[in-house]
Amino acid sequence: MSTGLLTAGSGQGWENDLVAALDRPGSSMTVVRRCVDIGDVLALATTGQAAVAIVSADLRRLDTEAVTRLRAAGVAVVGVHPAADQRARTRLERIGITVVLPDDAGTEAVLTAVRTALNDLTTWREPVGVSNPGTAIPPPGIPADVEEPDGPKPRGRVVAVWGPTGAPGRTTVATSLAVELSQLGIPTLLIDADVYGGVAASAFGLLDESPGLAGACRMAANGRLDLGALTALCWSLGDDLRLLTGIARADRWPEVRPSAIPGVIGIAREMAPMTVVDCAFALEADEEISFDTMAPRRNGATLALLGEADVVLAVGSCDPAGLERLIRGLAELADAVPAAAPKVVLNRCRASVGSTDEAVAAVQRFAGATVIATLPEDRAATDRAWRRGVSLADAAPRSALRSAVRNLAASLHPVPDRAGR
Repeated sequence: MSTGLLTAGSGQGWENDLVAALDRPGSSMTVVRRCVDIGDVLALATTGQAAVAIVSADLRRLDTEAVTRLRAAGVAVVGVHPAADQRARTRLERIGITVVLPDDAGTEAVLTAVRTALNDLTTWREPVGVSNPGTAIPPPGIPADVEEPDGPKPRGRVVAVWGPTGAPGRTTVATSLAVELSQLGIPTLLIDADVYGGVAASAFGLLDESPGLAGACRMAANGRLDLGALTALCWSLGDDLRLLTGIARADRWPEVRPSAIPGVIGIAREMAPMTVVDCAFALEADEEISFDTMAPRRNGATLALLGEADVVLAVGSCDPAGLERLIRGLAELADAVPAAAPKVVLNRCRASVGSTDEAVAAVQRFAGATVIATLPEDRAATDRAWRRGVSLADAAPRSALRSAVRNLAASLHPVPDRAGR
């Protein structure tokens, strides 16, 4: 394993002291190069000459994408920040650098941090959607969603609503589910993450001119997204419902960075007990048609979101074509995100296309998945909701479809005492 170091400190005192110390005979490590910018660091990281990059907090374009690419290249990262600037330290941690220290810590402390970063790198695996479709593990700096025995601070749950191609009703289910959760008294955040062109804003009659998810990803990538910033980016749709709009044009998909998704979801968990994410349909990673393994992945954000979710709802249309697409899609999902364990929601169930019980049995038999809800077809109610720009609960409060979605919402989260308001 290489013992070379890359530094990018703009000639600061800590960098000069470190280079001088490692220049002495018998040093166990060597400085491969003093880099001038993050592009220089990334270029050298791919050559295999360095094991660690020590970067300054004020390095331009140092973000989640750069940190993820360095780790994917097998290079550990150490961040150095001004001793009196705790905001710089927080930003380094938010972009995924867990080993950080002040610039006045001294050379020995820097070398100790280097060894710690190397040990951390051996336990890190690249997040889903960046350049591989493997198991989703958040990068260092983004806490994993685990329960601690000594009673950690409660963190909100994330429900990803996904479905195969063919318009099975993902957005209708996601928006209706978020509304029902909020009306059950559960503060809920709805995120439109369809990178092929989200329409959740239209579902509520909004003109989507806000930065939304793209803005949140930009801030998260630079370590500047916090609870206040995410709240400012959201639309308030009621006492217990907020909406983070998506990208209205499909060509803006590069703005939704997979490396920033864990940061956005981490803050979303702080904002609300429940977060509902409307995901795109496509899951392919596109490696075979790309010559650059670090090139942006259009579906990377979808894969990252599915990997971050606590619950994945796979929505399928309850007709022969829809069931075939759903079963194939579940197989693709199992390959792309093995830890997803999706729960199936059959939408648009109607007697004219066959028995709902037979459809449920087919999903169980051919996909091995559990159907947790069947939603009846009610085209008149959904058309009325979309035409008026209101929720299904407002457009058709007594419809069977609304009742089925409400039951689904209640099954996903315990109903608080004030649910009967």
